[in-house]
Amino acid sequence: MIKTVNLTKIFRTDEVETTALNEVSFEVSKGEFVAIMGPSGCGKSTLLNILGLLDNPSGGEYFFLDKEVAGFSERQRANLRKQNIGFVFQNFNLIDELTVFENVELPLIYLGKSSAERKKRVEEVLEQMQIVHRKKHFPLQLSGGQQQRVAVARAVIANPSLILADEPTGNLDSSHGEEVMNLLTDLNTNGTTIIMVTHSQRDAGYSRRIIQLFDGQLITENIKA
Repeated sequence: MIKTVNLTKIFRTDEVETTALNEVSFEVSKGEFVAIMGPSGCGKSTLLNILGLLDNPSGGEYFFLDKEVAGFSERQRANLRKQNIGFVFQNFNLIDELTVFENVELPLIYLGKSSAERKKRVEEVLEQMQIVHRKKHFPLQLSGGQQQRVAVARAVIANPSLILADEPTGNLDSSHGEEVMNLLTDLNTNGTTIIMVTHSQRDAGYSRRIIQLFDGQLITENIKA
């Protein structure tokens, strides 16, 4: 599903040049659950942004679904992203002015789905995430764990083949964090590919493979038995 070859990302200002990723090469197969770990500033989030087609690399190759996408335009990236990728963020990234239902519905509006189709699908996913009873509430009326359930619901609403999770339990206590990790594990069991950035060794334990980054370089890969 994913293959990177010597992926490089350099951020430049007038005075400073920073190498965030330095020739990173790895592959992720369909249906895998991969954790990316490493200290702050090692390039984890930069890598996730490139994998999620939110940014382009400075060099190297990136193959997504057998397409070389490293040089795609923003429009090309957006089209590929909205049909194939769901995102789960540490800060939930919900829209406070929209209800739970409306937040989850948003990706389907972008995809041009009919009102009836949207209503049916949102109800199904909210039921799956055990948050349907809160569908008329606003994000700020929910607990952190409930907000992240809504964020996961929004991520999966369009049946993406890939979910990218950036510190998905970072703002949650241990019990709510465990709930979210169990949700991601269930999605993976049902065939969704998941790549997760995390500082948490416990969360990484849910994955099948751990990739360690340090100073923008891939230093180890640990495949669990």
